This record gives sequence, C-alpha cells and structure tokens, in this order.
Amino acid sequence: MCRSFSIHGAEKRVQIYQGKSTATHRLSQRPSVVRHSSFPQVRSVKMEASSSGSITSAALVGKPITHQPVAKDVNIFFDELEGITSPSKDDDSLLHQGNLTSTSNNTSRLEAVGEGIPEKNKTSGLYFRDGKSRIDYILVYRKSNPQAEKREVFERNIRAEGLQMEKESSLSNSDIIFVKLHAPWEVLGKYAELMNVRMPFRRKIYYLHRRYKFLNRIEKQLSRFRGWLPRKPMRLDKERLPDLEENDCYTAPFSQQRIHHFIIHNKDTFFNNATRSRIVHHILQRVKYEEGKNKIGLNRLLTNGSYEAAFPLHEGSYRSKKSIRTHGAENHRHLLYECWASWGAWYKYQPLDLVRRYFGEKIGLYFAWLGWYTGMLFPAAFIGLFVFLYGVATLNHCQVSKEVCQATEIIMCPICDKYCPFMRLSDSCVYAKVTHLFDNGATVFFAVFMAVWATVFLEFWKRRRAVIAYDWDLIDWEEEEEEIRPQFEAKYSKKERMNPISGKPEPYQAFADKCSRIIVSASGIFFMICVVIAAVFGIVVYRVVTVSTFAAFKWALIRNNSQVATTGTAVCINFCIIMLLNVLYEKVALFLTNLEQPRTESEWENSFTLKMFLFQFVNLNSSTFYIAFFLGRFTGHPGAYLRLINRWRLEECHPSGCLIDLCMQMGIIMVLKQTWNNFMELGYPLIQNWWTRRKVRQEYGSQRKANFPQWEKDYNLQPMNAYGLFDEYLEMILQFGFTTIFVAAFPLAPLLALLNNIIEIRLDAYKFVTQWRRPLASRAKDIGIWYGILEGIGVLSVITNAFVIAVTSDFIPRLVYAYKYGPCAGQGEAGQKCMVGYVNASLSVFLVSDFERRSEPSSNGTEFSGAALKYCRYRDYRDPPHAPVPYGYTLQFWHVLAARLAFIIVFEHLVFCIKHLISYLIPDLPKDLRDRMRREKYLIQEMMYEAELERLQKERKERKKNGKSYHNEWP
Repeated sequence: MCRSFSIHGAEKRVQIYQGKSTATHRLSQRPSVVRHSSFPQVRSVKMEASSSGSITSAALVGKPITHQPVAKDVNIFFDELEGITSPSKDDDSLLHQGNLTSTSNNTSRLEAVGEGIPEKNKTSGLYFRDGKSRIDYILVYRKSNPQAEKREVFERNIRAEGLQMEKESSLSNSDIIFVKLHAPWEVLGKYAELMNVRMPFRRKIYYLHRRYKFLNRIEKQLSRFRGWLPRKPMRLDKERLPDLEENDCYTAPFSQQRIHHFIIHNKDTFFNNATRSRIVHHILQRVKYEEGKNKIGLNRLLTNGSYEAAFPLHEGSYRSKKSIRTHGAENHRHLLYECWASWGAWYKYQPLDLVRRYFGEKIGLYFAWLGWYTGMLFPAAFIGLFVFLYGVATLNHCQVSKEVCQATEIIMCPICDKYCPFMRLSDSCVYAKVTHLFDNGATVFFAVFMAVWATVFLEFWKRRRAVIAYDWDLIDWEEEEEEIRPQFEAKYSKKERMNPISGKPEPYQAFADKCSRIIVSASGIFFMICVVIAAVFGIVVYRVVTVSTFAAFKWALIRNNSQVATTGTAVCINFCIIMLLNVLYEKVALFLTNLEQPRTESEWENSFTLKMFLFQFVNLNSSTFYIAFFLGRFTGHPGAYLRLINRWRLEECHPSGCLIDLCMQMGIIMVLKQTWNNFMELGYPLIQNWWTRRKVRQEYGSQRKANFPQWEKDYNLQPMNAYGLFDEYLEMILQFGFTTIFVAAFPLAPLLALLNNIIEIRLDAYKFVTQWRRPLASRAKDIGIWYGILEGIGVLSVITNAFVIAVTSDFIPRLVYAYKYGPCAGQGEAGQKCMVGYVNASLSVFLVSDFERRSEPSSNGTEFSGAALKYCRYRDYRDPPHAPVPYGYTLQFWHVLAARLAFIIVFEHLVFCIKHLISYLIPDLPKDLRDRMRREKYLIQEMMYEAELERLQKERKERKKNGKSYHNEWP
C-alpha cells in the first residue's frame, strides 16, 4: 500500500537536470518565449547517480542559474523568423513509408551512442529510433488534412516545452502520419511537481494490532483449521504478479527540491508508463496552436480535425509464444490478459492494483465496484434461488394450486370478446403451479431481504471505496480546477466576471439565461417521457387487439394459450421498441445537454448521465410498471367492461393472476437486454477489428502485418467510447434496478444478474486489454453521480416491492381469507389447512344472459355439460346477480383493500427504519483503517524529522571533508 502526505517545503520547486545533457543545452539556446510572470525563478540542481541508478547525493550549485519561470498554463510562440527557417513538419520529403524520421535535435547524438542498447527496444515499436527514449504518446494526422499550419505551430510549441518528437508514415497508408512523443526526465520532473503526482517516498512500516488473549486463541484455532482446507482457488498467484513498489510504501507529491527523499532506483522507470502518458497529455492540453485566448489544447485540435487520433501505447502484445508459467509475462498487458482478461480466470479475483497501474484509478474504481457488486450478488442469488426452490418443494402441498387443478366444475367467463370461449378453471392448473414458484410464503421475506441487501451493499461499498482510496492515495486527492468548455466560452465570451478561485476573468452565464435553458431542457425530458408512455400505450393496444386474434387462431396450441402468446409477443415487440428508442434518446440527451450549456466537462457529463438514465430507466421499466400495477385492475366486470376508445375491451389477468405476466416480462427483457449488451460491447469491436485486419492482410499479407510497429497496431484498434465508462455504468445500474425494484415478483433476477456479471467482468477486461486502444489513465475518488442514482433506486425498490406484494400478488387476499373467512377464522392460524375454499371465495358469479351484445361469446358452453351455461365465474369480490345491488363490492373486497393499504404502510416504514438503522450502524470508514491513518500521520512526522536530520548531517560531513566550515550551523 502507498500512503500519501505532504512534504514540508515542497512548495519550493527546483528545476533538476542531470549533468550537462544535450537537451539542457538545446533548451538554454531557445529563443525567448512567453511565460507566466507570477512564478519565481528556479535554480538548477546537479545530481550524481551511482552505478545502480540510485541517487547518492544532491547538492546545490554554488551560483544559481537563472531560467524562465515555470507556469502551469504555458503560452509559447515562435517568432516569424524561426517559422521560416525551420522545416515544415508536414513536408512529404521528410517522410518515407516505414522509415523513422526524427524531428528532435539530439537524434544524431543518440544514434551515435547506440552501443549497449537492446535490439528488442529498437524493434518493439515502444521506443524511438535510438532504442532509449520510450514513446509516451502518439498523435495521428493525415497529410491531406488542410490544418497543417495549426499543427506546425502546435508541434513547435510542444518541442519548446522540452518534449522530444519523431514522425513516421504509416506502413498501410502513406497519407497517415504518426507523431511519437517522449518526455525526458527534466520535463517529467517539472510537470510531476506542478501536477502534484505522488511518488514512492519511504517503505511502509508495518505494525501489529493490539489483541486480547481470547482473540489470539481463536485466531490460532482458525489458522489451524485453515491448514486442513485447500488453498483458495479464487486468489491470484502472487508469484506471477509484479512487485508494485508504490503499493508497499508511503508516497508524497513529487518535489525536485527534495528528490533525495524519494526511492529512485532507475530514472527511466521511476515514473510508470501511465503516469508518463498522463503528464504528456497534461502538457498537450496547455499548448497553444494559434493566436488567441482560446486557441489552446489538444482537445480542440481533435475536435476541428487537425489530428485524427491521440492515445498512449499499449505495452506490447497481449499474447506470447512462451508460456507465462515458465518464462513469465512479457509485459503488464500480457500479464493482465493471462490473469484477468482470459476466460480461464473467470473464477479468480481481479488484480485491481495492476489494473489501476495500467489503466488508471478511474477505470480501476469501475472494476472494483463491478467486482464488489458481483460479490454481493452471491448471497442475494442464493436466497432468491432458495425462495424459488422453496416454491418447488411446497408445490404439491399448496392448497390453492390443488383447488385450481381440481376445479373441473368451475367454468370461467371468457377473457375477451366473441372469440374467447368459456374455460374450466382446471385448465389453468399449470399457470397456478408456476405462479406458486414465485408467489409463495417466502416472497415477503425475500422482498425485505433485498431492500436491506441494497442498503448493506451501498454502505459496505462506501467502506470498500474508502479502503481503495487509502491504498491508491486518493483520500486527500482533489480534482484540479476544471477548464471551461470551448462551447461555453464561445457562447458567453462577451460577458465576463472574476473567478473567485483562480482570480482570473472568465465567461459568465446569467441566471435568467441558465434558468430558461434548464426549463426548456426539463420540458424536453418530459416530452420524451410522454413518448415512452405513448409507446407503452401502443403495446397495450396491441395486447388488447391480438388476444382476440390468438383466441381465433387455427393452431390449437396457440388458441388454447392465447394470453401467454399475447404476452410473449408483446414483450418481444416492446424490447425492439426499447432498443430503437435508445438510439433516439442518445441524440435527444445530447441536444438537451448542449442546450443547457454546462460550464465544465464534469457538469456536462453529470447532466448527460442523468438524462440518459431517466430516459433508459423509463423506457425499460414503463411496460413492467403497467403489467405490475395496471394490468387487470381497471377492466370492470362482465356485463360492464371498461373499453379503450369505447371499442376495445381492456385486457384481463389470467385466472391464476397477473404475476405470471410480470415474471415473463422481467425474464425475457432481462435475458434479451443482457445478451444484446454483451454482443454489442464485445461483438462490435471484434467485428470492426477483424474487418480492419482483413483489409490489411489482403493488401500486405499476414507476414507484413505481423511486423507492424506497436503504434500502428494500436491505431487499428477501436477507440474507447466517446462517453468513457458511461455505457458500462449505465448497463450495470439498469441491471441493479431490475434486480431490486421488482424482485418480489421474480426472485431469480439476482441469479441471472450474477451469471451475467461473471461474464461481464471478463468481457470488459478482454475488451479493454485486446480490442480498445489504451485509454488515458485518469484519477477519480469514487463512481461519481452513479452512487446517488443507486441510492435513489434503493428507495424506489422498497416502494415498488411493497406494491407488488400488496397489489400484484395474492399474498394479502390469502392472508385475509385465512384469518377472517377461512376455516381457521378467529383461531390465529394461517396454515395450508386454513386455505381450504379460498379459490371459490375469490371468484364471483355472473349471469351469462347479462353479457353485452358485443361481448357475447360465439359458444354457449354446451361442450361442458350438454346444456347452455347459465352462470360463469370471474376473479373479483362482487355480489351475485340476484343480490339487492347486483355486482356490487362485497365486504371481503373492502377488508382486502384495507389490508393492502395497511401492508404497504407497515412494510415501507419497517424497511426504511431498518435501512436507516443499518446506515447508522455501519460507519463509512472501517475502524482499523481509521487507526492506520492516524498512526501513519504520526509515523510520517517522525520520518520527516529523521530524513531531514540525516540529510543535514550528511551535508555537514561533506562540507567538513571539503574543508568548508559555516558558523551557526545546525545541528
């Protein structure tokens, strides 16, 4: 683990150079450049390194060497004379297909000193032509692009910042030019200090926790018991993982003045590849390409097409002919593929430290969250499977299912107009048994469990995130003051006001303008939600119309299962509509977000994320809400059906209830959605990369393709999504909603989610390692706005599950019957024997002669008893036709309604109280982590004093050795 702290005196930044390098000489002879004037002058420190590469001494040079101040926002421009004398970097005469052409001044020197350079470095495609300078970043442009002047100014300013550059034309397309960038040690040190990059400072000091004797005995017994057990197969083999030095040391913001405090074995590897690329990207974002206040940064050049792509390189190939077990990993990418992205590692823990080192903290946190979510799904999936198996085990003992299967004399009224026949209640025996699998005595317990599970998941994730943030030096990390979006600057450049943080004038958006844009955006969101509701209404119309069509179908299988066929086809059509509307929603969300004109990129990202989540959530769950809470609730009764546009009779529930429809809806949508997402996530980049390789193979042959340098191989991969990790998070958040919101109706949802996520982790890992260009490593403290969305889903899940149990399932009617109307009424019992007669009590009687003309069935029911039917039954609590008020609600209906409302109130209050109690009892920081942080603050202070004292004593000895003495010297 790495610990982070601040070094006293780090604010005094000193420019460090090693010896008299050519790069230093070149920098000292540059023309005058424009820099920020508020920074103090810096001095040069001469460093001597031992043969092992570690720094042995550091002393200030006697007289300070004056340099221009270092600024964070550097504005560098060459004068016209230099622009004329220097060759154009887009000149075709400098480029030859397959040949490297250096544009740095010290290339000849590096070529001359070529002895001792491994030949592998020169051929790996990861280094410059000299084999020493590692490629830290790649820029790609086309020679035919007309933005040559902007690129020329931009590249001159890049070299003025100290970055080294080489160019090469593509082997497959001579129009494509690759610009390779390398940051020397001087540049890395300067900007690492400006960016407060944390680097290894001192080895971590381990200490033992204070334990009681009783706990020690228990631990000894447990360790003895573990010795009998086999080694955990899910743990990664530590011998195959590299020793990441920064994970076993304290870290501090890099300071050139106190460079002797840092652990530097080799300057070439002191900053890892991800950090080097991040520093270079930081420089590129602050280099100007044209006169003007806003003509700055690589992002703008990518937007206007000056450059086609910009990316850091992968660390070589992810495959190797040699076995990793015998020869070890070729590079970190190869190691990640074997230990993380390989399908054979599906049951292993993730190497999160290695993922963080290679891809950065932001991507590492996503996989940490995904792994934590997947691990927490194990108990939920187990309990859900237990509920389902409990239903299977008690199926033959369920009194309600027995009565339905034995009710051969009960004739049910038709469920649609004209074409639907009368049917025996026993014909729905299969549906009654399937309903019992999901709607049984354990359902309420599972709903409460899942509500508590969602809270425990979020609370323990906060603790897990705190541990990760501590291990990855993110506790005290704060994001830099973000730059203003170019679109915001262009829109509001005429009106400015002083930024209270930076003290600089910046564009300002008036409050009235901001409010009006938000109102228009909210109206657009409301309109799109109305479009979703209209789509659901179309599905309702489809269900109403086709149920009669399937009832008159030729095939007996479909005719006898018309309602199931209607539900299945409606769900599939609904899924297609969902996928089509998703394309529209993305465009609308982009338009509305840009209409709001967010000030910074994070504000833009949060606004876009919230809109897309709302659209996707409503689109995915609207039809499910209809089936759960509206289907069969407002149909009226035989003889007085409610109709749509006074024409189509509203759809009724199956005689066994509406829960089977909800289960089908959730199962089909969840399986299809996850399958489609997995195909699009991996299948699309696989097809794209295969097509690219195929074209290259046809033109140059497989042998020539194998010799492509690394930058060209990476360029042929797919770029990361434009929205970063948005699609990955959105998919998992929507799945979390399916897992929790209607879990009372579909207990197998956590199990399906678990199986999908086990695949999802490896799919995403495979995609990041093999199919995508390497994304820029970026830092983040948490998962951002997604955590608030997860909390909102957790609250909504309590409400929806309460309504599903009370309204959709038959749990409350059965409970009321058992305690009030059944054979055990007044005895305080509710067993299966108390449910005798429940089916008959839940059905009302209808006189067939009271049917409306347009509702009269084509058959009169003579096939059941040889004579025309006089009465039929339907699901409701209404009086018989000969009562004083025919078909009026009975007292049992009002008892059931009151019990449902009471259950909703009691369930919600109970679960919310449990959730808040759990949130209160579970602290956000583990106690041992809090103790470690407090103890290490103390240790860091001691280390600082000791390190400073050691340095001063060493300097005193050197001065005495050189015959120099100083008065009033301490100590």
